Amino acid sequence: MKKFWVDVRPWNKKIVTTALESGAHALVVPKGCAEKVRELGLITTISEDGDLKLGADVQEIKIQNKSDEEQVARLGAHKPVIVDTTDWTIIPLENLVAQSDHIIARVANSEEAATALTILEKGTAGVLLATTDFNEIKKTAALILQHSEALPLEEVEITGVKPLGMGDRVCVDTCTNMVPGQGMLVGNAGGAMFLVHAESLENPYVAARPFRVNAGAVHAYIRVPGGKTRYLGELSAGDEVLIVNHTGETVPAVVGRSKVEKRPLMLVEAQSASHPGQRMSLVLQNAETIRLTRPGGEAVSIVALKPGDRVLAYLGGEARHFGMKIQESIQEK
Repeated sequence: MKKFWVDVRPWNKKIVTTALESGAHALVVPKGCAEKVRELGLITTISEDGDLKLGADVQEIKIQNKSDEEQVARLGAHKPVIVDTTDWTIIPLENLVAQSDHIIARVANSEEAATALTILEKGTAGVLLATTDFNEIKKTAALILQHSEALPLEEVEITGVKPLGMGDRVCVDTCTNMVPGQGMLVGNAGGAMFLVHAESLENPYVAARPFRVNAGAVHAYIRVPGGKTRYLGELSAGDEVLIVNHTGETVPAVVGRSKVEKRPLMLVEAQSASHPGQRMSLVLQNAETIRLTRPGGEAVSIVALKPGDRVLAYLGGEARHFGMKIQESIQEK
């Protein structure tokens, strides 16, 4: 997810509270003010004496010439660099984004933030907003959510549905209400994951629980922010997961509770509709209320699935080690 930092130099209590309420990820504050922030809320502080040390963990450079640009590229290879310049037409932001994935652009408003976040398509790693306009903080926060990672979903064809025995399955209860067409990406392999639909639909058996995804067995992988995966069984309150809709748009959500219970299970198997040799699977609870997602966003119960039906999935194909992508040949069956 793109980083949203707010510059609170000089100190301004109202800016801090607005940033906290808007969901900012970090505050850049004057030396000696980190403790003042902690009295108002829990958020990462960046300062000479903050949680992240300015000048050590985070660099800040004002670009005035070519050598400054080269310094940004060098430092930005390993750590975040706040880049400040008065004229992006002289020192193109494109050059910096092309050389580093850790550029934080200092911007004055949401319009400048939009430019920084989309430049060269991938955009900067985030923005540092320097403003005293409360509305600009809120507008930029909304913009950051819009620029969460997008994932290319594709159609897969169901090849088999098989009841299994009992096992431990996980309900992921988030602090966010989901809408029809939204769910989470879960799979037996980290590079092949079904879009498991949220319990956002009414049914005769149980009330809708739009904050929940009955995601699958404890061993399964779930997609989380930052291009990573986690095992379902290791999720707990306070962790972050990724809500995904049927078009691949994503938004992070906080786990409020993870419910692990013994339930009858079912194996769902599928293959890529465009590449029939690419197969995938997922073990889910065997129940009518468990749903996958059709290409148009419609939820379909797994007990109604039959060979030839098409649902949405993410087929990244990458191997993973401790949830991170690696270049290695791994078979997961």
